[in-house]
Order: sequence, then structure tokens, then C-alpha cells
Amino acid sequence: MPNLFSQAPVQLPGMTGFYRGKVRDVYFLEDNRLLMVASDRISAFDVVLPAAIPHKGEVLNRTAAYFLEATRDLVPNWWLSSPHPRVSYGYRAEPVPVEMVVRGYVSGHAWRCYRDGARSLCGVPLPEGLRESDPLDRPILTPTTKASEGHDQDISREQILEQGLVSEAHYQTMEQYALALFERGTQMARDRGLILVDTKYEFGLMDGQILLMDEVHTPDSSRYFYADTYHELQAKGQAQQQLSKEFVRQWLIANGFQGLTGQSIPTMTPDWIQQISDRYQHLYHQLTGQRLEESGTVHVGLEPTDWVEDFLNFQQNLR
Repeated sequence: MPNLFSQAPVQLPGMTGFYRGKVRDVYFLEDNRLLMVASDRISAFDVVLPAAIPHKGEVLNRTAAYFLEATRDLVPNWWLSSPHPRVSYGYRAEPVPVEMVVRGYVSGHAWRCYRDGARSLCGVPLPEGLRESDPLDRPILTPTTKASEGHDQDISREQILEQGLVSEAHYQTMEQYALALFERGTQMARDRGLILVDTKYEFGLMDGQILLMDEVHTPDSSRYFYADTYHELQAKGQAQQQLSKEFVRQWLIANGFQGLTGQSIPTMTPDWIQQISDRYQHLYHQLTGQRLEESGTVHVGLEPTDWVEDFLNFQQNLR
């Protein structure tokens, strides 16, 4: 497999720094702005898998832009424009080292903890008798630390404040914003025949104010069920049809990988890579009602740089 991290960053005018995340490349620019490039890399269990997924970057960027635009009346966010299908441009904020995870159902990580005996998650009590994918009485906040390397860790509200990761006033704002975003996301998902199961939000500080950062309600940050089959499958005790990256995690688990020391990532065949790509494109259409333009280009090795000319033209028009 190619080394997906071997490519040097593009040198852009006004560039003051660069950061490569698991799936995004971030270019820091003058005037407190940044450029976020969504790559075709895919991660699971906090590990970047050794294969690029065609069109994934475009799906992530377009989906995030769609929801950032649709929620800016609720919460101030960083996004200003998308000069290219895989690129977003906006404000730079100082990240708060906490991810706000909102859950409306017991699924994924929450279910695995519950199945193994936990009756509290991030300090939030959970009732007895829940089954996988059951709804909660109300959405709950289960924050995690935002780790620069390795695994994020569950953390309670009390621990966040005790450790001084964020002030109480700012944390209260983050709670309010996260729950409001989840309610809006739930409404928008319902309109598309979906159930928003859980999701995460990241926030930062700019001029002393909390700002929504990164992606919102994308397949990498959120889990969705199909509404029309939910009740029937739940009544039969069968697995829910999911519209999320969970199918990749389940494939890894079935093949003996959960990101633990000593485990090897299973081989990703061309057919499996194409299946993942198809699922991402279907998800984009299901969420937004839109389709990707057929570019005919499949990126297998190095990340494409076809966005550079579009951004340079965009940057020139800003001056």
C-alpha cells in the first residue's frame, strides 16, 4: 500500500503553518484564516487505514459545508466558503481539547460499554434493560478528550472542569450549542428518512467566544439509521441498517482489528475499497438530496492537488 502521509504539503501564498490530521490537511494562513483540505484517507479506532477511498474527501467536505451553512443561525461557526469540492476556507480558532459527543440512542461505543456492564457513561447514568440501538429518554452528552495522538478518552463534565480543560462558562455554552445542533440535525435527518443516532462536535475559541469547528453531521462524525426500517428491526432484535462509517468498524472488528497493540489491519482489497466509496457517495445523496459530479478520476496513491489552482484564484479575488 502507498504511504498516504508521505506527500509534502503544498506551499501556498500567505501560509504560516501546516497540520496533517488523520483525514484532513490544514493550512494556516495570514489574517487568522485557515484552509482545510479533506483527503481520501479513512480512519477507524483512531488509526489511519492504509488505503485511500475514492471521492471520500469530496463527500466529507460537501456534507460538512451543507450542514455548517444550515446551522449557522444556531451556532457561530468557522466556515466561510468552499473554493473547491474538497476544500473549505474559514476562520482559525484555538481548539478546545474536548469533543462534545451527543447520543440519542445506545449504539456503537455506548452499546459496547453497556453490553460489557457499564451503567454510566461519562458520568451520565444509564437505565437497566436497554438493548442495542434502543432510544434514550433524551439526548445525552458524553464528552471525550481530544487526543493529538492515540485514542480519545471518555471524560465527565466534572472531570473537564476539575482539570481546567475549559472554563465553566464556555463549557455551558458548548453544552447548549451541542444539544441545539443535535436537535437541528435530528430534524434535517428526519426530513431525509433518517434517524440521527449520535454525533460529535468540536469547538474552539476566537476572540474569547466559542466557535463551532471542523465537520458537522458527516458520515465520519455521525451515525444514522434508516427510519422506515427502524421499528421493525428493533422489534425483531435485528441489527439496524446504518448510514455511517460504522460498517467499516464492524468489518475491522470481524477481521480481528480494533486498533489495539499487536493487531494488524486486514487487507483492503480493491473491491472492498470501491464498496466503501460507493457507500460514502450514497450517504451524501441520502443526507443532502444531491449527487457528486462524475469526475471519472480515482485517486489511489498520493492525495490529489487539483484544488490548488481553484484556491489560488479564490485567494486572488479576496484581495
